[in-house]
Amino acid sequence: MQLKILSGNEAIAYGALEAGLHVATGYPGTPSSEVLGTLARLAPEYGFYAEWSTNEKVALEVAAGAALSGARALVTMKQVGLNVAADALMTLAYLGVVGGLVLVVADDPGPHSSQNEQDTRLFGRFAKVPVLDPATPREAKAMTVFAFDLAERLQLPVILRPTTRVSHVCQEMDVCPAYRPRPVEGFRQDPRWVCMPSLAAQRHVWLNTVQEQVAALLGESPFNFATVAGEAGIIACGVSFNYIREALRLLGQEVSVLKIGTPYPLPEKPVVDFLRRMKRVLVVEELEPVVEDQVVAMAWRHGLRLSIAGKRDGTVPREGEFDVDRVAPIVAAFLGVPYRQIPKTLPPPLPRRGPVLCAGCPHRASFYIFKEAAQGMDVVFTGDIGCYTLGLAPPLEAVHTCLCMGAGIGMAAGIHRVNPGKKCVAFIGDSTFFHAGLPGLINAVYNRAEIVVVVLDNRTTAMTGHQPHPGTGRTATGGETAVVDIASLARACGVTYVREVDPFDTDTALVTASEALRHSGPAVVVMKSPCTKLVKPITRYRVVTERCVGCEECIRKVGCPAFLPGAEGPVIGSDCTGCGLCAAVCPADAIERVTE
Repeated sequence: MQLKILSGNEAIAYGALEAGLHVATGYPGTPSSEVLGTLARLAPEYGFYAEWSTNEKVALEVAAGAALSGARALVTMKQVGLNVAADALMTLAYLGVVGGLVLVVADDPGPHSSQNEQDTRLFGRFAKVPVLDPATPREAKAMTVFAFDLAERLQLPVILRPTTRVSHVCQEMDVCPAYRPRPVEGFRQDPRWVCMPSLAAQRHVWLNTVQEQVAALLGESPFNFATVAGEAGIIACGVSFNYIREALRLLGQEVSVLKIGTPYPLPEKPVVDFLRRMKRVLVVEELEPVVEDQVVAMAWRHGLRLSIAGKRDGTVPREGEFDVDRVAPIVAAFLGVPYRQIPKTLPPPLPRRGPVLCAGCPHRASFYIFKEAAQGMDVVFTGDIGCYTLGLAPPLEAVHTCLCMGAGIGMAAGIHRVNPGKKCVAFIGDSTFFHAGLPGLINAVYNRAEIVVVVLDNRTTAMTGHQPHPGTGRTATGGETAVVDIASLARACGVTYVREVDPFDTDTALVTASEALRHSGPAVVVMKSPCTKLVKPITRYRVVTERCVGCEECIRKVGCPAFLPGAEGPVIGSDCTGCGLCAAVCPADAIERVTE
């Protein structure tokens, strides 16, 4: 054993290694990305397979193929990624698996970096697959090993659902460096793997029947345990258990607590045993009342007379991430004890600043160029998920809609249908183009939508930590591979106007953008320049105060965070990457390259 300090995501990866996984897949998305990132780093050393897939559905399908062959497979995504993979998951639950298949789906209460706060535990209930909810990184590692065993015992996929706090906090733990995968039996033909309606009808009965077996097995797991100290009790799920322990310590109270680590299906015996000894119970869990609703149902089925407080009666909020400061007054009110907020020494307030694209981001230029080219036209800019959502911030203000991965293209087509006088420009990132953009583009070609699709190609998946994608020529483990060319794909889809241009070649890019906006039929422009974090700056720019006329065009049109206020006008700080967009914008030729 080795003692390591690991984040929750790293702990899950090491747990999978300890379980002897054979295949790991995923699509990057905060807070889940480091799970597969860690496995991709370990894969060459230990000899298992790891890949970044083009989207979550494909990732699950690859993992499912491996699991049907008897391999242990793990697939990672964030909560909204499960929407993409849901089509595969809902039927895979009917088919079942042979080798252990574990879905790591990280939820984002808060939300810190997501477009919604959906609760994966509800998806587990929807698909009728077990859900494990770790409270700590150490427990996340143990649950990963347990999840593989459980999946194989039940022949059913299992979801491990860490939340942001568990995924990113670090904890000391023992790690077994040995990797002992068992031999893979290989794929065997079985009518069970073909989801014909008649089979689905039979397997639906099996899936419903197996739920009781799942709950019984989860009831024997070490992840649910109770401490009894009176007839008022608290049931806490996942990371909320830690907040409850800390709140009780702050309040100086000792009460009964049932810790739940397996929220779906909720094991009946430990819960009912706990409820029988209580007169009233408070259920604390982040987001939806998944545990609470099952507790209420169990109490009713067993004829237990006790009060149950939680989200349904408004005692516990249903939105946002919890912490001790949010939980402590709830617990105090439930117990009827005084609660006084402990005064804290707060740091001085930080200056207010909105989220912006990085200094030197090439796609600040892309947004600027298309806005310039669209001057005098009635244009709607539809955006997408990722760094490029930040194009909505002033002064660019070039994102008018943002729904989900790849939706910008379809929404542009829809807006075009009912607003004939408007031109629609859909911005999409390069990784997102492969993830979900292609079907929208094909649909636009097929249905003759008069839209412009602008692929903001920065040669990486920047927002989630610079993971490779099919356009980069690199695999998850760093090996060289084929490059899938975006422009060629667009031409193959039937787009007749396809251009590639460097957004920092502003004159050419402006001409290209103007042509695309006036093209009849769908047009694709690939704005191609690497993320500024991938390229070391070789120069920078400065403002020549003597020539500056104070028009502030550089600030009002570009909004680069490298610009700072100075006593005699704007100055360019050390964040400058030397992209030169500000110099191209300046009407007084007052910004020049620094020569040293």
